[in-house]
Amino acid sequence: MKTNILVVEDDNAIRNLLTTALSAFGYKFCYASNGAEAIKTAVSTQPDLFIIDLGLPDMDGTELIRKLRTWTNNPIIVLSARNEISDKIQALDTGAEDYLTKPFNVEELMARIRAAIRKINYNNKSSNIFTNGKLRIDYAANCAFIDNVEIHLTPMEYKLLWLLSRNVGKILTYNNILKELWLSDFHGDTQSLRVCMATLRKKIEENSSKPLYLQTHVGIGYRMVRISDDNT
Repeated sequence: MKTNILVVEDDNAIRNLLTTALSAFGYKFCYASNGAEAIKTAVSTQPDLFIIDLGLPDMDGTELIRKLRTWTNNPIIVLSARNEISDKIQALDTGAEDYLTKPFNVEELMARIRAAIRKINYNNKSSNIFTNGKLRIDYAANCAFIDNVEIHLTPMEYKLLWLLSRNVGKILTYNNILKELWLSDFHGDTQSLRVCMATLRKKIEENSSKPLYLQTHVGIGYRMVRISDDNT
């Protein structure tokens, strides 16, 4: 079954470019030119994935993301001319999976769509075992392994690893992680998070100075990279 994508974009030229590209790559799509129309279309068509511009005529794109997140967990890719770190953080904290700035490369956008679809397919497989390269996490037993050797993690290190693995491929902002792990959004706690990440990397990375699994996005947050079979 073809993936159905909702494009929310008020610029006709960009919308035409997007829909032409999606059609060429074999995706189903529908589109909306403002937030209200997007919500109505989303409810009626139940899209698998959203591509959303932030500069909509009737509401900010982050507000649309917030509204969508009240009833759907399907991936949201932001496509915006806003390139400030603060805009990216706000969109990701609100619930977007990915953020691409305009002007954009169509092939890169298609690659990000494919990555989001892989995550959908992965999440749809009900399993208590997570595997990524040499890393394996047994969610039922609350333990993790590298090359089938158990890693001894502190409760906080395990929580951090659990959270990143549950969102593999997605950038989680510092504030998002702090709220999930420490129920706090105080920036002062970021140092505690960095220390926890440093010790976790020493335990799971072959070379913690060149991490393979846990990637830092400077000024934004962290992401667990999906390791392909070719890299293992």
